[in-house]
Amino acid sequence: MSENNNPSIQMTNTERILEVKHLKKFFPIMKGFRKKHVGDVRAVDDLNLYINKGETLGLVGESGCGKTTASRCILRAYEPTAGDILYRTKTGVTVNLSQMSNKELRPLRAEMQMIFQDPYGSLNPRMNIFEIVSEPMLVNGIKNRREREDRVAELLTKVGLRPEYMVRYPHSFSGGQRQRIGIARALALQPNLVVADEPVSALDVSVQAQVLNLLMELLEEMNLTYLFVAHDLSVVRHICDRVTVMYVGKVVETASTEALYNTPRHPYTEALMASIPIPDPRLQQNREGLPGEVPNPSNPPSGCYFHPRCSYCIDKCKTEMPELKEIEPQHWTACHRAEELKLEGFHKNE
Repeated sequence: MSENNNPSIQMTNTERILEVKHLKKFFPIMKGFRKKHVGDVRAVDDLNLYINKGETLGLVGESGCGKTTASRCILRAYEPTAGDILYRTKTGVTVNLSQMSNKELRPLRAEMQMIFQDPYGSLNPRMNIFEIVSEPMLVNGIKNRREREDRVAELLTKVGLRPEYMVRYPHSFSGGQRQRIGIARALALQPNLVVADEPVSALDVSVQAQVLNLLMELLEEMNLTYLFVAHDLSVVRHICDRVTVMYVGKVVETASTEALYNTPRHPYTEALMASIPIPDPRLQQNREGLPGEVPNPSNPPSGCYFHPRCSYCIDKCKTEMPELKEIEPQHWTACHRAEELKLEGFHKNE
């Protein structure tokens, strides 16, 4: 299905480049010799989000909360179990990615690219930098080698590397340089949307800052839109316009970065704020870490998934799943006590 003309699921805002509605991704659990289906791992369970053109949306949560799975479903690297992924193409046409075949998706692949987490594992050690960065061009019909060489030289310059590096192999570069090469590859086809899956988590802190600054410069220069996946909220704070917080496959809070960091409205968000490192050891000693572990998505708790770890839990939390509600303009949260709780943001600890 190349284009979805059903008015009930059209893009609701002309500024939006992506709108995800009720996205689900379940991985079946098979058991026994006959591979009997005995349950599902609910990696993504009813995800709703949107991204405006030119915006950076942060998707955050602990490891195992479904962030990477959600991002790969959006790019159709994984087949969604259910839901709609509405995407506005460069030509202005809205398509539903979740209902398109692989053949129909192929022309759109150039518009949606990914920056991977591991700069060491995401580059083929048998290919030199020219081959790595130019491969998307070759796949998409740019056969002229001179044209590809010129484009690779331009891209390497954009990401802060010398053009003559294109004849070298990945082992010749540091982790930060390898991630710059990965960014150059993602930008090779001048994409509309870039999904950055924890692009700095494997790098040293000093190198993280350099790569983040590069991403922000490229956002302006190339008119990009980012979905920035991360578990480190100190990183997200500096690059994102809005933030969506996930917990066990569900969205628990969405707000502007400023509102989320200053006035979080969900206890899980407050706990994530408390985990942000502070350079003052006196303040660090007075902070409590988040107790317990992320629940198993194949067997989540009843009611609110966060209630076993929540210090504000009441009886209602143990039996009823809270709905995601807009409690302030453009500030959504899924908590029964969101209206009454006064939670502590990160700004009070600075």
